[in-house]
Amino acid sequence: MRGRRVTVRHESWPLSRPFAIARGTKTAAEVVVVAITEAGVTGRGECVPYPRYGETPESVLRQVETVADTVAAGLDRHGLLRQMPAGAARNAVDGALWDLEAKRTGVPAWQRAGLPPPRPVATAVTIGIDTPEAMAAAAASLAGEPLLKVKLDAHAVVDRMAAVRRAAPAARLIVDANEAWSRALLAEVLPSLAELGVELIEQPLPAIDDAALDGMEPAIPLAADESCHTAADLPRLAGRYQAVNVKLDKAGGLTAALALMDAAERAGFAVMVGCMVCTSLAIAPALLIAGRARWVDLDGPLWLRRDRDPGLGFAAGMIHPASATLWG
Repeated sequence: MRGRRVTVRHESWPLSRPFAIARGTKTAAEVVVVAITEAGVTGRGECVPYPRYGETPESVLRQVETVADTVAAGLDRHGLLRQMPAGAARNAVDGALWDLEAKRTGVPAWQRAGLPPPRPVATAVTIGIDTPEAMAAAAASLAGEPLLKVKLDAHAVVDRMAAVRRAAPAARLIVDANEAWSRALLAEVLPSLAELGVELIEQPLPAIDDAALDGMEPAIPLAADESCHTAADLPRLAGRYQAVNVKLDKAGGLTAALALMDAAERAGFAVMVGCMVCTSLAIAPALLIAGRARWVDLDGPLWLRRDRDPGLGFAAGMIHPASATLWG
């Protein structure tokens, strides 16, 4: 592939308000963008380095730089799976390759992937950790949204969720504990959360404690997030989780995420598609697989002070696909 050029850069996108989860609070989306240019056409991909997995913007930049020459020499997406481990860096390169293919050939990424064209889908809108009163106020401001995702730590779990439910009585509810609970706390709060109509709990226990879920028959499905990165993780999750959260930054790109989704469906897991706090450039490839998921959580750009232009459209709890100018 003569003339192919690879560039990579770190970007910081300020948030409109702090985003609090069980393991900390962030005020900006730190992303890494890869651009691959060939014959005057440029494809882009975005990832979010995640400290939980030992990633930083600097480490992801170094990872991309180690494969830049190989990519410039013509490495394709399938070869990339052998050259790089799953994670944020591979996601950015994979996304740029998909976008480059689409823009060079005129065949959209969804068609190349054998998927139906993206269409508007309902997404969860996230409420960060705060006091019950503040979380109720946030829920009231989002009461018209069809699906709310509530971040929780190990404190005042039921009080916070009851406050959210009172403020948004018609909304569907998902809980995300980000590994903050114990098995005892999970067992304690499950009945109350079921009464409040919570329909999914993401990663209640630390990933290293997954075995503590053996034998539990939860009244609410549990979704593996931090515990599930690629299809290779599925066998040890069987019998412990009922769903998996597919994120491109964990799987290492759309190519690997498609394989994970296929394997999860064959193994009987329900599927959720999620994201980090990011721009619309990172969400666009995930939107291609959102139509196959029971739960969609792709609201990352809604936390930004400003998004990319053009970006995806967000209105009334729905994500509307962007033009191919953005991606794919």
